Amino acid sequence: MTQPPRSHGRLSITASLKPRDLMAEPQVAGAWTAQIVTLFPEAFPGTLGLSLTGKALADGLWNLRTIDLRGVGIGRHRNVDDTPAGGGAGMVIRPDVMDAALREAGPRLPVVYLSPRGRPFTQTRARSLADGPGVTLICGRFEGVDQRVLDAHAVEEISIGDYVLTGGEIAAQVLIDATVRLIPRVLGNQASLAEESFSDGLLEQPQYTKPALWEGRAIPDVLLSGNHAAIANWRQQMAEGLTKERRPDLWRAWTDRKAAIDPAKDRQLSGASDHRGTTASIGKGNGDEPDRTD
Repeated sequence: MTQPPRSHGRLSITASLKPRDLMAEPQVAGAWTAQIVTLFPEAFPGTLGLSLTGKALADGLWNLRTIDLRGVGIGRHRNVDDTPAGGGAGMVIRPDVMDAALREAGPRLPVVYLSPRGRPFTQTRARSLADGPGVTLICGRFEGVDQRVLDAHAVEEISIGDYVLTGGEIAAQVLIDATVRLIPRVLGNQASLAEESFSDGLLEQPQYTKPALWEGRAIPDVLLSGNHAAIANWRQQMAEGLTKERRPDLWRAWTDRKAAIDPAKDRQLSGASDHRGTTASIGKGNGDEPDRTD
């Protein structure tokens, strides 16, 4: 017997001829929804149930539903995998099993397979997902998923980085966290989204707070000057300098985009970080390297 999916969220109660799983919480109609196809539904919500994303989930700003892959497994032992065609190590998730799980998820949402061979996950992709109705995520295991079912369901493959995880559950949480925080009302201050890394294609500038002097290290004077124009200029210079130094790929994309808008700006950007402070001055903000999700 197929196990009912686990759900997280709120919804008005409706009458049904079928008993509802008492451990499952109903969904909020119309809210952004993440559906997770996984062998480990107990891994969710995990850290997504904490802090701002957890509060937003409890408040019904988004839904979380897990679909147990084992529940649609084959035979008495609910097998979900088999040996790879052509030989080789490991096991591959069967197409008929994954197809059954995706049919249970329904066709309403785009389907994404978390895979190291996928396109890099970016802030732009997170924003486009946040603007939609939600996403169905496939958490891979073993050697992966049979290609035929990925083709049949037009599944998009996304990678969160050039490394391999044991399974896709952690990657799914990364994608959901990066996306849910962009949903209106999830963050207390929406203006902060415009100032963080990748929002304008650049890394974020170093951040400082009290005390003004710590262990002989002072907050840059300009940040205490009260001159908002000078502060904005300093932050832009630091963001450009950090991006050019640490992420030349992002720097090239940003300068190309700026040059296309204003060709005259292209000549100015060629030496953009030369006068913006040394590596040592940039490095005063220890721990200011942003988390990378692409």
